[in-house]
Amino acid sequence: MASLLRSSAAISAMTMISRVLGLVRDMVLFHLFPVGGATDAFFAANKIPNMLRRFVAEGAFSLAFVPVLTEYKETRSRSELHDLLDHVATTLALILLVITTIGIIAAPVVMLIFAPGFQTEEGARPELAVSLLRITFPYIFFISLSALASGILNTYGRFAIPAFTPVLLNVVMIISMIFFADHFAEPITAVAWGVFFGGVAQLLFQLPALYRLGMIPKIRYRRGHQGVRKVLKLMAPALFGSSVAQVNLLLNTIIASLLGEGFISWLYSSDRFIELPLALFGVALGVVILPKLSRDYANTDAGAFSDKLNWAIKLALLVAIPATVGLMILAKPILGTVIYNVTAWHDIEMASMSLVTYAFGLPAFILVKVLAPGFYSRQNTKTPVKIGIFSVAVNMLLSVLIVYPWYTLGYIGPHAGLALAVALAGYVNAGTLFVSLVRENVLSIEAGWWGYLFRVSAAVLVMSVVLMALLPDTLWWQGHGIWMRIGALTGLIFAAFASYLLVLRVLGVDFKKMLLQT
Repeated sequence: MASLLRSSAAISAMTMISRVLGLVRDMVLFHLFPVGGATDAFFAANKIPNMLRRFVAEGAFSLAFVPVLTEYKETRSRSELHDLLDHVATTLALILLVITTIGIIAAPVVMLIFAPGFQTEEGARPELAVSLLRITFPYIFFISLSALASGILNTYGRFAIPAFTPVLLNVVMIISMIFFADHFAEPITAVAWGVFFGGVAQLLFQLPALYRLGMIPKIRYRRGHQGVRKVLKLMAPALFGSSVAQVNLLLNTIIASLLGEGFISWLYSSDRFIELPLALFGVALGVVILPKLSRDYANTDAGAFSDKLNWAIKLALLVAIPATVGLMILAKPILGTVIYNVTAWHDIEMASMSLVTYAFGLPAFILVKVLAPGFYSRQNTKTPVKIGIFSVAVNMLLSVLIVYPWYTLGYIGPHAGLALAVALAGYVNAGTLFVSLVRENVLSIEAGWWGYLFRVSAAVLVMSVVLMALLPDTLWWQGHGIWMRIGALTGLIFAAFASYLLVLRVLGVDFKKMLLQT
C-alpha cells in the first residue's frame, strides 16, 4: 500500500495547490463581481460545461477508458496499444466536436433546460447567461481531450502532471479577471473567456509528458474498432452512474434558478468548500486505485483487490468524518474569511446554511469516489448506473418534499434544503454501492472495523468540543479585519487537527501501520 499512499499523496499535494488557487480565484471573483444577476448568469453558464466535464472527463470516459487501456497494456502488444490510443482519441475528438457545435448553436435552448428560472425574467440576466454559455461550452472539448491524456499518464504511473493540470485553469481565470475585465461591456465576460483558454492550457500542458512516453495519439479512424467499441460500451451507462452527485447538483441549479436572484451564487459558494476535501481525498484515491484495481482484476488477484478497497475506505473515513464536522462548525468563519467580505454578512449567512447541509453528505460523496472504481475496474458499469438512477430519483423526491414546504411557508434559506437532499441521496448512493460490493464477494470486511469507527468518532467528538470552546462569536468575525480573521481561522483549524490526531494516537491508532499495511 506504500506506493498507493505515495501516489495518492502526490495527487493530493498537486490538487491542494489547485484548490488553494481556486479559492483565490473565488475571492477575486466575489471581490470584483458582487453577488447578483451577473454572477448567477456566469455560474449557471459555467455549471453546464462543468457538468459535462465531470460526466465525460472525470467520470464516464476515464472510468471506461483506463480499465481497457490497462488491459491492453498488460495483455497486448505495443502496436495494439498504440492502435487503441489512436482510434479512441480520434473517435472522442469527433464526438466532442459535434457536441460542442450543437451546444454553441443551441445555447438558448440549453439554458432554458438547465436554468428555466432565467427565462421567466426580464432584463439582462437571461441574455447574458446565453452569451456566457457560448464562450464556456468549448471547454468540454479541450478538457475531455485533456482527460484522455491524463488517463494515459495515470495508467503509466505519472500521477503528478495530471493532478497539477487544473492549476492552469485557475491561473488563467485569475489573470482574465484582474487584467481583462475592464475591456468588456459586461466585465464578467472576462471570466468566461478565462474558462475557455484555461481548457486550452490544460490540454497543451500534458502533451510534452505524453511525447516523452511515446504516447501522442495519431488521427486514425476505423468504424467498428474493437477497443473503441469496448470503451463506448462501458462508457454509455457510466455517463450517468459515475456522476450522480453532479446530476443532483444540476437539479439544484434548475430549482435554485426558480427561487430568485442570489440562490445559485450561494449554492456555488458552499459547494466550493465541499469540492476541496472531495478532490483532495475522494478523487485522488479514486484516481490512484482505479488502475491498480484494474490490474488486480486482470491478474485475478481477488485478495489484493479487496485489500486495496478496504484501505481506501478506511483512509477516506479518517479524513471525511472530521472534515464534515469541521465544515459544519466553521461554516460562517470560512466563508467570511475566504470568499465574502464581512460587509456582505447576509451572503455569508445564506451560503453557510447550504454549506452545513452539503457538508453533512461529504463522507458519502468521498465514499462514492472510492467505491465506484470497485465496479468500473471490473468493467461492470451496469450496477453503478442502476444505483445512480435510484439515487437521483431519491434526490428529486427529497428536493420536492424538503424544499417545497420550506419555500412556500416563507422560511429563510430554501437552498439549504436542496443541499440536504443531495447529501441524503449521496448516502443512498454510497450505501447501495457498498452493499453491492459485499454481496458480490468483491469486498470482504476486515476484522476491527467497529473499533476503528469508534476511535475515529471519539476523536471527532473531542475535536468538536475544542472547536466550540475556542470559536469566537459572530460579532467578532464582523468586527475584525481580514488578517485577524485569517489568523483566527488558521488557529482553529490547527487546534482541530491537533486534537483529532492526538486523541486517535491516545486511543491506539497506529497511523503508519494503517496507512501502509491497511
